[in-house]
Amino acid sequence: MVFSSIPFLFFFMPLCLLLYYAVPYSWKNGVLLLFSLVFYAWGEPVYILLMLFASTVDYTNGRLMTRFGSTEGRRRLFLCCSVIINLSVLGFFKYADFLIDTVNGLFHTGLRPLGLGLPVGISFFTFQTMSYSIDLYRRKVPVEKNYLTYLTYVSMFPQLVAGPIVRFSTVNQELHSRKIRRSEVTDGFYRFLQGLFKKVLIANQAGALWEEIRLLETGQASAATAWLGAAAFTLQLYFDFSAYSDMAIGMGWMLGFHFPENFRYPLYAVSVTDFWRRWHISLSTWFRDYVYIPLGGNRVSTAKHLRNMLIVWFLTGLWHGAAWNFVLWGLYYGVLLALEKYVWGKKLERLPAVIQHGYTLLIVVTGFVIFVFDDCGALGRYLCSMAACAGNAWWGEEFLWYLTNYGVVLLAAVILAFPVYPWAKKKLEAAGNGPKTAAGLVTAAGYIMLFLLTTAFLVNDTYNPFLYFRF
Repeated sequence: MVFSSIPFLFFFMPLCLLLYYAVPYSWKNGVLLLFSLVFYAWGEPVYILLMLFASTVDYTNGRLMTRFGSTEGRRRLFLCCSVIINLSVLGFFKYADFLIDTVNGLFHTGLRPLGLGLPVGISFFTFQTMSYSIDLYRRKVPVEKNYLTYLTYVSMFPQLVAGPIVRFSTVNQELHSRKIRRSEVTDGFYRFLQGLFKKVLIANQAGALWEEIRLLETGQASAATAWLGAAAFTLQLYFDFSAYSDMAIGMGWMLGFHFPENFRYPLYAVSVTDFWRRWHISLSTWFRDYVYIPLGGNRVSTAKHLRNMLIVWFLTGLWHGAAWNFVLWGLYYGVLLALEKYVWGKKLERLPAVIQHGYTLLIVVTGFVIFVFDDCGALGRYLCSMAACAGNAWWGEEFLWYLTNYGVVLLAAVILAFPVYPWAKKKLEAAGNGPKTAAGLVTAAGYIMLFLLTTAFLVNDTYNPFLYFRF
């Protein structure tokens, strides 16, 4: 089940909220847990056992660490058990076939792939459970003694399958005592709708443009069209993923939880370093706190620092998918971040802002071309099309055709991808003297119209993917 679907919008979420608000506070975690398990089991009921297994492993090791961890050696033993089991499960289901295919390619063996389906959201909930064990070992969080409360944390459906990656320390207090304020319920509902509109009205339409362009034969599209397709995929991925985060954060507010922000206008960044402070923030900070800093961070020699950066970005790429293009994508950013750190970063800061933005967008769009093609041959051909070295021209009439047909969507995407809306909202609020009631009614009417339009798209349009759903 995905958020941008008729069953979720008109049945699952209304029923969940109705029961959640109706029951006494002591029952709310139970209602949330029940609906979370139903949500996860909706498409793949077998794999719910895997999530329960991972939760049980980390809960049990946490209790053992507290009960019998009188020495650092014992605490480390229970931590290692938790981490090894989690990574083994993740590696088996996500990377076994990738490893088999790699061995077959290198040594010309005939090993048969296992053909296992990838459990939805396994990378996200694995990182959540691991963060609990690591933070408990570091004595940064208290042990959770109630298994059902811990399971509620792991399985919480708003952010279960695609983040943001929520650490136990972030929601620990709210798991045990939270206030549901009317203002936050209203704000959360609006935030959810904003994400829904971004997903259906922008991400899906930008994705449709990308699918049309990527299916063109090599050399058939001009370089300008190839770049337009790459930009369309960048916008699709950004609005797809950030929309899910908006919906997750909005539902969290409605339920009394406060999840971390995951995006802060990353396409407005002025450097690659700045981009990764704004894009998928919960993942970046996870690798920083649990891999990069334990390796020594930047408090080591230059050579070791470069090693640490490449390790982190190799793992970041591999986390996104079991294919070599994801590894290449991670290393691509690792190298660029190292170059910004040690070669041209200070010079870049002295350039005009427009050049800094252009430089960053060029790198990001090219990077997402690497991200989207798991076939290295197809990747090479598309990059050649972008460079006009695939027998194609720099310019073609089809570019104007695509621009004309998708111009409104692209314009809306660009406006929303950059901080134009918050700037305009701030100006209007500063200058506005009209009654707040009238402004509220106009806002509500606008949301209703957009919701009706979104529903019409969902009913009539079969193209409704979610790109991060299986990461």
